[in-house]
Amino acid sequence: MRIAIAGGTGTVGRHVVAAAERRGHDVVVLSRANGVDVAAGTRLGAALAGAEVVVDVLNTTTLSTRKAVSFFTMTTRHLLAAEEAAGVRHHVALSIVGIDDIDASYYAGKLAQERLVRASRVPHTIARTTQFHEFAEQIASQTTFGPITLAPRTLSRPVAASEVGAHLVDVAESGPAGRAPDLVGPRDDTLAGMIRRMYAHDGVSRRVLDIRFPGTYGAGLASGVLRGGGGGGARRIGETTFDEWLAIRHRSRKPESRAAGPSAGT
Repeated sequence: MRIAIAGGTGTVGRHVVAAAERRGHDVVVLSRANGVDVAAGTRLGAALAGAEVVVDVLNTTTLSTRKAVSFFTMTTRHLLAAEEAAGVRHHVALSIVGIDDIDASYYAGKLAQERLVRASRVPHTIARTTQFHEFAEQIASQTTFGPITLAPRTLSRPVAASEVGAHLVDVAESGPAGRAPDLVGPRDDTLAGMIRRMYAHDGVSRRVLDIRFPGTYGAGLASGVLRGGGGGGARRIGETTFDEWLAIRHRSRKPESRAAGPSAGT
């Protein structure tokens, strides 16, 4: 099957690409490096020629509601229009468990994306997952100021991005379903706790402050709805715990990367 992956070079996208290739699929990565700009809508038609499925794992890093809604609306509209013209039979969109009542900040963009996908004429599946283990490192890189890291108070069930990648290929292979079973991690955890254990594992001496963010967004993060399961729907449970992921991450890093410390971005 020919699968086009939008965002195929990112945190989750590279795992989708690897999982799809392992299963023998013909993979096309939609990226600016390959001459395709989804945000601008350029060269999408040629890239989607012959594609049966598009997996959208595009992402942006922002807490601005306006920027998040603009990004996900623009990229999703461009993808869906190009898919309809190319005769793509299945659009798979990655989204986030538990965000229905958190229509603010980054999550407002994901909800806008879901609405566009559901209204499209392209057959679709929305696949929601919990936050990734990698989220701890990403947030720490953005909220560290000298010897202090500010961790937004967050309760979720983190899951490994590699398992998300395999899950999305399962969804792509299964055909349009409207909504896939949620994928959640094996254990409840807090973001502050994850960052503290990451620092201890890496030998980093840095204070982590658990801070309740204001407004709808902060209340949603702290509420526990991001753990999933509240709606009673079908779900799958990942296997890799955060501590197991830390060990895998340590083994996979080059010596020079480990020397650079844990705040080395995404």
